[in-house]
Amino acid sequence: MKIVNIVPGFGGTFYCGNCLRDSGYTKSLIKLGHDAMMLPIYLPLTMEHGVEENTTPIFFGAVNIYLKQNFKIFKNMPTWMEKMFNSSSMLRYAAKKAGSTRTEGLEPMTISMLQGKEGNQEQDLQELIDFLKVHEKPDVVHLSNALLLGLAKQIKEQLNVPVVCSLQDEDVWVDAMNDHYKKIVWDLMSEKGEDVDAFISVSDYYAKEMKQKMRIPDSKMHIVPIGVDADLYKYAKPLREPQTIGYISRMYEEHGFGLLIDAFIELKKDAQFKHVLLKLSGGYTADDKKFVNQQMKKLKKAGLLEDVMIIEDYQPENRFKFFNQLTILTVPVLKGEAFGTYQLESMAAGIPLVQPALGAFPEIIEKTGGGVVYSPNTVEAMVSKWKEVLSDPEKIEKMSEVGSKAVREKYAVDPVSEKVLSIYESLMK
Repeated sequence: MKIVNIVPGFGGTFYCGNCLRDSGYTKSLIKLGHDAMMLPIYLPLTMEHGVEENTTPIFFGAVNIYLKQNFKIFKNMPTWMEKMFNSSSMLRYAAKKAGSTRTEGLEPMTISMLQGKEGNQEQDLQELIDFLKVHEKPDVVHLSNALLLGLAKQIKEQLNVPVVCSLQDEDVWVDAMNDHYKKIVWDLMSEKGEDVDAFISVSDYYAKEMKQKMRIPDSKMHIVPIGVDADLYKYAKPLREPQTIGYISRMYEEHGFGLLIDAFIELKKDAQFKHVLLKLSGGYTADDKKFVNQQMKKLKKAGLLEDVMIIEDYQPENRFKFFNQLTILTVPVLKGEAFGTYQLESMAAGIPLVQPALGAFPEIIEKTGGGVVYSPNTVEAMVSKWKEVLSDPEKIEKMSEVGSKAVREKYAVDPVSEKVLSIYESLMK
């Protein structure tokens, strides 16, 4: 089967769970004997996608579509100019700019992309479809997220193939908009969802959320969790001395990074936990730099900088080294997440979770036994749960063993990919 995954590049400046999901699926499908590929839009694919170098064209180049959307003078720019703005060097520069992952200012472009042929990117859409017709001839096209639904109708009509769409954390982008834009975008996503043959949510929690927000019928909704290659995360028992709390995700406010820092400062006031360390990884954007610096200043003021380490290398092939330095992992995302791939990675490496009871976190922890949850998502509740868990090393080791086993049995990437394949096959019949 020929499968094309259309995925947004993101620049590679931070840990991206959706990118890990897409690259994991694609590599697994190839391993299972299928002709699968990732087709990048906006920005180049990165090492976080599991690829070293992009060998396919980049469609809807971020610089080109931004200029066309915002400046009339660029709507009919000559071919040479489009190629210049779509060059690797120009797109790498754009990826590093502040605001490239921020909703504010990109609401009209989000709407235009969802409008598909009726939006400002009609020419870009046709170029993508022509490329698929001539070079790829897919049996199935899989959209990485629901913000790409504007592509679906033309792909179905011109290629006559099923279109599938993954669902994971689109609400983070849309709900950051003001009420005016938010309603327009959710309504558009609901309308354009009718052009898709099947949706695949990564968790029960998120399927319920998106069925309501996008009015998706039960017949189109499928639930397939994220899968990981557990063997990449070399299992080791959680560190006993010194006990170490870990965080791996984009370092910004919405992922609870500031909350985590405040909780660590509070924990260290208790003499029983004065030797506990904090290790951080996952990177951040130019937009986040000021916020991260503020957190470092808080640690310095508390005299705790020497107890905190930022691990710069979070590339896939080396990520197990980060987990093998930990006792527990906490990523206190303020509103929870649709899944949280780092949870599977952490448990595969033997590190239990201490997570807020939000989003899909309780669902994953209940299905694996590899951690505990706390509520509400406050400094006080986080510190209380940390103290409880860190005071019981035997329980930590038990959760380590149970969680690692569950990931290997329930979230192995190849069986998960086979579930996705069965959805493709049912649509093709």
